[in-house]
Amino acid sequence: MLPRWHIFYGAIFTLVIWAIIPTINPFYLGLLFLASFLIDFDHYIEAVLHTKKLSLFKAFDYYKSLQQREQESYKKGLRKKGEFYIFHTVEFHLFIVLLSIFFPFLFYIFLGMVFHSLLDILDMVRKDRFYTREYFFFNWLRKISSS
Repeated sequence: MLPRWHIFYGAIFTLVIWAIIPTINPFYLGLLFLASFLIDFDHYIEAVLHTKKLSLFKAFDYYKSLQQREQESYKKGLRKKGEFYIFHTVEFHLFIVLLSIFFPFLFYIFLGMVFHSLLDILDMVRKDRFYTREYFFFNWLRKISSS
């Protein structure tokens, strides 16, 4: 899903939470909103690692190219895993929610991340691309250590 849609749906989600809990601290609402799309920073990190360029525009170009390659593979019947996104893993989500026991503001970051991840999953299922992502850090680690 494109970042603009994560920002749009993240804003709606934040407004819904605010409507349900009008006394919520605005700082927490801000964290929730920001986390609903800034989790994609790991996409930028991957693009920088592959392109060796810090430009956000180069990152967008990289992902357009990657999407074209994925579509070509899909047409050939090949279903390959894509890039690895650490912030999108189950383990990272669990790490943040466990830290929120000690730092309660992190719970709102966790909620934004979960909302973001659910949007990603729904979008990938709808586009038949669910197979492209690794959701578990330890699976990814096992795969790269065995290759």
